[in-house]
Amino acid sequence: MPDIKTLNLYPIDYPFETLVSRSNTNPPKLILNPDFQRKYKWDKEGNERGSKFIESCLMRIPLPACYFAENEKGNHDVIDGVQRITTIKRFFNDEFKLEGLTVFKELNNKYFSELGEFRSELESTTIRCIILRKENPKELTKEIFARLNQGAVQLSPQEIRHAIFPGSLDILLTELSKIDYVNTFGNGVSGVTEKDSREPEEMVLRFFALQTNLSDYEDKLSKYLDNYMEANQNLPKEDIDVLKESFTSTLEKCLYVFEDNPFVDTTKSKKRQSLVYYDLLMWSFKDLDLEFLKKNKSEVIIKFNELCNDSKFTKSLSGGTQLKSSILKRRELWKEKLSTLL
Repeated sequence: MPDIKTLNLYPIDYPFETLVSRSNTNPPKLILNPDFQRKYKWDKEGNERGSKFIESCLMRIPLPACYFAENEKGNHDVIDGVQRITTIKRFFNDEFKLEGLTVFKELNNKYFSELGEFRSELESTTIRCIILRKENPKELTKEIFARLNQGAVQLSPQEIRHAIFPGSLDILLTELSKIDYVNTFGNGVSGVTEKDSREPEEMVLRFFALQTNLSDYEDKLSKYLDNYMEANQNLPKEDIDVLKESFTSTLEKCLYVFEDNPFVDTTKSKKRQSLVYYDLLMWSFKDLDLEFLKKNKSEVIIKFNELCNDSKFTKSLSGGTQLKSSILKRRELWKEKLSTLL
């Protein structure tokens, strides 16, 4: 395929009324991913931010463009503008009252249905929408999506993958992320660490992507995860079932050996969960027989304690834990420890 570096796109000005109408068709012609709506981030502190946006529209302040990606059916996936369009849709549906307005103060505490003449004003307000044609390579679309979302409400790499690579693998990641241990990983003793950027899904994805010998790993984990998700975006059901079984059984082995608290540095007084230990243990336990682990549980724990105290292992944890050389060194050291039991 040629090295395409520029986007194939066209602009169109949509009235708010049309945007809401297109998102309400069945199936929707304008696709606001339901998981993005669940992760809607403008209402964390009430509805003032959304209200200010509506007020800006009434003031006719020029709005930043939205970006849509045309899919194979000719419909449009919203890749930038989800927060704005969701706010418009929610307000048109009377889901919140305006609050905190400083210019149109008389509209505070009013629903859309109570706006009188301002209703038609909003319905006819237009916003420039840039349509990325379906002929664009996925990688180029992902790149523009990442760049567009470097604003105040920045999306995580996994949120971007979720938007760009929907399919059977993404559905599996969402399903497995709901496992209690995965969903609460890294929450700490208080269990109040906020997660709203698909961290659990990325945790599952790491397991699948890092099962190889890393021959094509270039020290950039995020890009490596991107490539894996794109390559496996639409796996058939039988392959998905294999991945699901592999993850759940491997996690079960880790939880059994380390008694529900694996993936921590056993030498530390504060045993904090870490993805470094998760990556290593999940990689090594995948192909180990559960009966072997049950028989050698105590010895495996002793060997892991030895590993955590090994200066070479400690050195691999500094200066870039995601470097290929560091990952392979940890695997080598751990494999040596386990080999005495095998």
